[in-house]
Amino acid sequence: MIYNTIEDIRKLFPYLDHGKIYFNHASIGPLSRLIMSRLNEYMYERSTTNIKNFDTFVASDLGGREKLGQLLNCKPDRITWIDNVSNGMNVLANSLPWQKGDEIILNDLEFPANVYPYLNLQKKGVVVKFVKNVNGKIEIEDIKKEITQKTKLISISFVQFLTGFRIDVEELGKVCKENNIIFSVDTIQGAGAINIDVQKCNINFVCGGTQKWLMGLQGLSYMYIEESLQAKMIQANVGWLSVTDYWNLLNYDLTLKDDASSFMNGSVNLIGIVAAETSLGMFLDFGMDKVENYVLRNSKYLISKLVDLGINPILKDTEEKNLSGIVTFPLANAEYFQSEMEKKNIIFELRGGMVRLAPHFYNTIEEIDILLKELERFVK
Repeated sequence: MIYNTIEDIRKLFPYLDHGKIYFNHASIGPLSRLIMSRLNEYMYERSTTNIKNFDTFVASDLGGREKLGQLLNCKPDRITWIDNVSNGMNVLANSLPWQKGDEIILNDLEFPANVYPYLNLQKKGVVVKFVKNVNGKIEIEDIKKEITQKTKLISISFVQFLTGFRIDVEELGKVCKENNIIFSVDTIQGAGAINIDVQKCNINFVCGGTQKWLMGLQGLSYMYIEESLQAKMIQANVGWLSVTDYWNLLNYDLTLKDDASSFMNGSVNLIGIVAAETSLGMFLDFGMDKVENYVLRNSKYLISKLVDLGINPILKDTEEKNLSGIVTFPLANAEYFQSEMEKKNIIFELRGGMVRLAPHFYNTIEEIDILLKELERFVK
C-alpha cells in the first residue's frame, strides 16, 4: 500500500486513538499497526504452521537489507545485522590493525556507545582526542584542527542525541577522504528522519538502531561496511554464519564471506528483522524527502515558538542543514513539567536536565501547539 498523506500515516498508530501526544522518538518509537499485523503473522507461523520458517528469515533478511540499502544508498550486501550500536562500534574498533600512537577523533557530546569501544583501545596505545562542542554544536573546523598524520579514524553521530545538532556529514566526509581517514557515523538519531547518503558523503562505516526514528523493535541494529574498509579489517570475532560454506557444518573451512554478512556471526533477532523490514517499507512508500521536510518543519516551528515564549533552545539561530528531529531546551523545574505533561498524555524525555522534544514526521503542528500552550502557562 502507498501512503500519500500524514493522515494516512497517523491511521497506522494505535496510540493516537487514546489521546496521546508522543514526542519521544529519540528514545523509542511507537509500533505501527503494520508491524503488529506482520508480527501476528510471524507468531502464527512459529506456533502453528511453518514452525521452522527459515524461508521467512531469508525473505525478511534480504528485504530488510534491500530497504536499508535504499535508505542509505548502498548495495544490500554492504549491510548486515547486529544486536546494538555498542557492539557494532566494537566490531569496527576491534577489527582494525591499530598501531601504538594511532589517533581517533571523537567529541564531547557523543552517546557512550560511540565512545567506550574506542576508549578501550587506549590499552593498545591508541590516542583518543575529544573535540569540545561550542554551545551544543560540533564545528568541523575544530575537528580539522585535531587531524594529524597519525589520525586513523573519526567517529561521530549524524545527529547528537542531547542537542539534536546534525553534522554536515558530506563536508566531514570530504575532509576524511582527503586525509585518508576512516569515517564512521552513528545514524541512530538520524536515519528514518533525515536523508543520509553513504556514497555521496564518503562514509566508510555506519551503525544505527531500528527502535528509535525507524520505529522498529529493540535489540536489532544494522551496520554498513564499505568494501575497501572491509578489506582492511581483520575480523576479531567469527561464527558459523561468517564463512562462505556455512551449511557444510562439519567442513570447518574458515574462508570468510567477502560481504558485510561476514560480521553476522550467528543467529540474530529475526522478529526484529521482520519488524524493521515492515517499518522501512512504510518510510520508503511515503518518501524520505517528504519525511525529512515534515521533520524539519516541526523542528523549525518548535524552535521559533519557544523563542517567542522567551525560551532559548540549544539550536536557536542554527541553519536548517544542522537541524534534526530533536529540539532541546533548558527549563526550570523540568522534571515537574514532564510529570505534569505525562498526566495529560504528552510524552517526551529529559536529557542532561533539559527538555528534549523529538516529534516525528507524522506529528502535527496542532499537537505541538497543545504542548506550547501548556508550556506557556508553566513559564508565566
